[in-house]
Amino acid sequence: MSAPPAGKFQDHYIVLGVETNADSDAVLAAYAKLAEKYAGDEAKLSSVTQAYEVLADPDLRSSFDKVKGVDHEAGNPKFSGTEFFDSLEQSAGLRSAVLCLLYDRMRMKSFKPTLSMRHLEAMLQVKGEGLNFALFYLKKRGFVFNDDKSALAITVDGMDFLEQNRPSPEIVMAFIKPDAVINPPPKPIPPQPKVEEPVMPVLNSLNKALQKKPVEEPQERMTLRFKP
Repeated sequence: MSAPPAGKFQDHYIVLGVETNADSDAVLAAYAKLAEKYAGDEAKLSSVTQAYEVLADPDLRSSFDKVKGVDHEAGNPKFSGTEFFDSLEQSAGLRSAVLCLLYDRMRMKSFKPTLSMRHLEAMLQVKGEGLNFALFYLKKRGFVFNDDKSALAITVDGMDFLEQNRPSPEIVMAFIKPDAVINPPPKPIPPQPKVEEPVMPVLNSLNKALQKKPVEEPQERMTLRFKP
């Protein structure tokens, strides 16, 4: 991660122009807009990239918020309700998908085994908050770590865990976007509905055929007579 000049504090929220309670989707949208705007200005682009890398990472953002004095608990916290119980299974599947992506990256690109938050967000079918929660868990378990540029990589413990607890392909692939796969599976062809021929036309055709068939005349009976 690039750093601001020594002794200079950078307010990442101000740099990206987002509120302190902005979610990951809002942070990503702000970064994409500014990155395009400052594409030719290396200094400003570096500042914007640093701000995004910090605010997109839950651990780095939490540390920055403590320095800035941001209180995210202000207000009235509420329980998410029945959605919480559905999210338990989804969270486990998402964590497995993240580990699979990072394991595959390590296997295929051992010289550069990391993926940035932007890469993960582009490859996964998940909202930013869900990804942040998954990374929080994986980092606390020691399965994933940030390198000196805030990119993410799998640890040896993460690899061992994945090998010993192999998730099903169906669970993992449900979280990965099709265009993020080298050879995406073909889309299934929906079965074509069987068209049944109406009954009446069939009966009409049968009646016409019977009408055209010549009627055979009955053969005359032959009477056998015996001579006395």
